Amino acid sequence: MRKYALLIAALLSVPAAAQFPGLRRRDPTPPPTVQNPIDLLRAEFAAQSGGTTVYFSPGSAFLTAQAKVLLQAQAAWLRQHPTVAVRIEGHGDPTDTRDHALAMGAERAAEARDYLILLGTPSAQVTAMTWGKERPGPPSAVTTIVPPSGGAPVVPAAG
Repeated sequence: MRKYALLIAALLSVPAAAQFPGLRRRDPTPPPTVQNPIDLLRAEFAAQSGGTTVYFSPGSAFLTAQAKVLLQAQAAWLRQHPTVAVRIEGHGDPTDTRDHALAMGAERAAEARDYLILLGTPSAQVTAMTWGKERPGPPSAVTTIVPPSGGAPVVPAAG
């Protein structure tokens, strides 16, 4: 019995890391994550322009007052960053047929693109496209994204 007590006392006096070599103490702070420059640009664009999604009324491709305010902030950011190109992706309504979703998304994307150009954004800096129902996004909206290099649009929008 005395041998067991000595063995337990000896095990308790040895640190857990020595008993279990794979066991390490956790660092209180995780290592910093390295972000892709494109992700940083996207985050800056979203934060400084107030968001990336412009909503339309269902069945409409006309810009609302709220949409114009957001696009004005996006245009200001784009004018400050002339080397950054963005892609506007138009989306239809959830109840649209495939063809109508393509047409509505194209109209919405073209409307947002034209408004950005009207506000002084160079036309070479902004492209517009639609996915229709092939790649669902927010309904009744257009999303402005900073794409990675490459990424050809599926269906170009008129404009």
